[in-house]
Amino acid sequence: MYAIIETETTGLRGEDNRITEICILVHDGERIVKEFSSLINPEVFIKYRVSRRNGISNEKVNSAPKFYELAKDIIELTKDCIFVSHHVNFNFNSIKNELASLGGVFKRKKISTLKLSRKLIPGQQSYSLGAMCNHLGINVGHVQSAKDKAEATASLLEKLWALDTDGVFSFFLGPKSGQAGIPPQWPRSVVTNLPNVTGVYYFKNALGKIIYVGKAKDIKQRVLSHVYSKAHKEMRLCFETVYIDYTHTGSELVALLLESDEIKKHLPKFNRAQKRIGYQYGIGARRDNKGITNLFYDRLSNMKSPLASFYNQGECKAFLEELCETYGLCPRFCNLQYISGACFHFHIKKCQGICRDMETVEAYNERVENALMPIADDKNTYIIKTPGRKANEKSVIVVENGVYKGYGYVPKKKALGTFTEYCKFITPMADNNDIQKILRRYLRRGDGEPILIDYPDEIPIQSEIPKSLA
Repeated sequence: MYAIIETETTGLRGEDNRITEICILVHDGERIVKEFSSLINPEVFIKYRVSRRNGISNEKVNSAPKFYELAKDIIELTKDCIFVSHHVNFNFNSIKNELASLGGVFKRKKISTLKLSRKLIPGQQSYSLGAMCNHLGINVGHVQSAKDKAEATASLLEKLWALDTDGVFSFFLGPKSGQAGIPPQWPRSVVTNLPNVTGVYYFKNALGKIIYVGKAKDIKQRVLSHVYSKAHKEMRLCFETVYIDYTHTGSELVALLLESDEIKKHLPKFNRAQKRIGYQYGIGARRDNKGITNLFYDRLSNMKSPLASFYNQGECKAFLEELCETYGLCPRFCNLQYISGACFHFHIKKCQGICRDMETVEAYNERVENALMPIADDKNTYIIKTPGRKANEKSVIVVENGVYKGYGYVPKKKALGTFTEYCKFITPMADNNDIQKILRRYLRRGDGEPILIDYPDEIPIQSEIPKSLA
């Protein structure tokens, strides 16, 4: 049984929208066997622009029943039925939210005639209800009310049934298919062949070009989340995609590192973050004529030994501002304020007064050294072990002198004693600021097995990485 349902509401989106009209046509697969239609008093004011659109004014619904008076009938009529609508999520959620406000739960299998139309009749300029009815020769006249839309949807549904010679309906409704929202240009195998594993996935267009790269703990579920999203960007992404590839990493950390590298390598159209390639600016330190340690930023081309590297001036400033906040450093001596006399932080009691000669140079410089200590720790050489792709292997991330070298996979039973031996198993990868952020975040959490190496080529790997590294 199918319950073809259309609603009119006080708005187009949001949980605060209330239903002003509903029509339910119960179809047994051959004909309409039950019909229910009613105006509904939304108990809120209907704006003029909404009334103008659907013809339902406050005066029309004043004497209409309220939703709670019709709730039982709606539940009974749709019980054991597949919920059918052209814009199925909008209408389904309208009813679901109304029932939720009454403490009820609304669960039904759903099917969209819009998505069915895209699958069964590809290549149309428009898939609106009116356009599809015109294309299939369905004379519906002026469609405005919920009843008009429900009757048009019922006629469209019957036409689509007649066109379905490949089991599309059954496939969309398959309880384990997860395919009800799959774009029409995707073969069924695109999603069914995806695994429920951790890794990186790639959306590709008709030319085989990568247009999006993502990371996921469960690749299949993450891909489906793109499909079911109603965000405009996600819908555009899915529309341009014809193929999906993936790389099983086993480890979420490896997936994050690979995702970042792949984004910079392919510059996918639909990825915004992490597209920047290469450092341009750095942080440095120098003593002025008073012996005060000044922190500054400049182009890397003008610096011999930067303490840290960044993509742009904004990131340099943000980093220095964080040091000022955390360690009570003076913005005047961090290249952030160009004034004489007391800095702004002094007035709000965040600077201890080096800018007013109220703090000794020695005390201030010591705090600068403490602020720079974590940066120095980032220059360590270490490896990180995380789960592999199979039970009998582990993934290995290698960092040498603070520089990310790459990752690889090592058999659990393989006896490796030195840093150099581990390096033989890795795939070389590029280092950048995004990679460093990922590693620092991971080390702070302390979830893995990081190991510090003082002398990579001489000392066997055995000691745990100190907490100071994080």
